[in-house]
Amino acid sequence: MSANWDDNQPIYWQLREKTVAAILDGTLPENQPLPSVRQVAVDFQINPLTVSKAYQSLVDDELVEKRRGVGMFVCEGARQRLLASEREKFIKEEWPRLAARLEKLGLTLDDLSELDKN
Repeated sequence: MSANWDDNQPIYWQLREKTVAAILDGTLPENQPLPSVRQVAVDFQINPLTVSKAYQSLVDDELVEKRRGVGMFVCEGARQRLLASEREKFIKEEWPRLAARLEKLGLTLDDLSELDKN
């Protein structure tokens, strides 16, 4: 994970999104521990409370679980739940804008699939 922060979003949310991306791409597999709060704080040079807030948001969404005395672990099924929610979000939020843009440009899905073949 890189430490490039966007000034338009809170750092804890960006860290949460980086962790979600790592779960989705398999960098953080299910049942595996997340890096410790202290380690992430040192690596990214951010306040440990910021890391804790990001991790707590993942716990609240049942993507990560706390194991007393051991640390935080990616929950079983977290990747599948994330895939389902990201797909739904894409279909509801991103696809309508993309479809409208394609229509404005006079492009079809067939036109786009032809680009893949080249």
